[in-house]
Amino acid sequence: MAAPTTPIILSELDEDIQRAVSAARERVAALHAELPRWGLVVWTAGNVSERVVVDRGAGPEPTDLFVIKPSGVSYDELEADTMVVCTLAGDKIDDGTPAALTPSSDTAAHAYVYRHMERVGGVVHTHSTYATAWAARRQPIPCALTMMADEFGGDIPVGPLALIGDDSIGRGIVETLAHSPSPAVLMANHGPFTIGPDARSAVKAAAMCEEVARTMHVALQLGEAVPLPTEVVARLHDRYQNVYGQH
Repeated sequence: MAAPTTPIILSELDEDIQRAVSAARERVAALHAELPRWGLVVWTAGNVSERVVVDRGAGPEPTDLFVIKPSGVSYDELEADTMVVCTLAGDKIDDGTPAALTPSSDTAAHAYVYRHMERVGGVVHTHSTYATAWAARRQPIPCALTMMADEFGGDIPVGPLALIGDDSIGRGIVETLAHSPSPAVLMANHGPFTIGPDARSAVKAAAMCEEVARTMHVALQLGEAVPLPTEVVARLHDRYQNVYGQH
């Protein structure tokens, strides 16, 4: 039998990590307000997480911790102090929150993504109506919009059917997005998960995913949609990712 691991106590970690955790909690708590604002969740469904990154002066340094929403807590009750801190194994640390305040039921999925996709700094899950409808049909959202080319670099793919309870959802996310430019995946019969270099980027991808899912649904009610040529998608995606906006 494996020897028990020593529990991590947040207050005993170095001050740089404690400050980074505090900042991540503030960001993640604030970003949860964006989910109901954009109509991406109902009741207590959905979650945002962010990898804890420390900057000691030599650039960003990822840690083995991430911050995530507590399970079953209403959005209007979420505050920075209620955000739960977990290891990349998905285990809650002694972070100063009550022991009864458990992390999201999707924590294992988020942890798996962070362990296997080093470029990912934020993960979001919603059950937004139109994106989830495409997931129920197990049908990728076809890239027939310049907005899709910009943000997703092509179709939004469908991941396998996986149930909450272990890291199956995380495995499906990683396997599906490993060779796709898309920051979004529609997990079959479940709903969208999005990733990004930080939590804000992943929330943006979630909002964009629902927008294009709704628009493509409407388009297909009118007739056949015309997919964008591959070379056009590549040019638009490169421009949006590397030129558009402020740098």
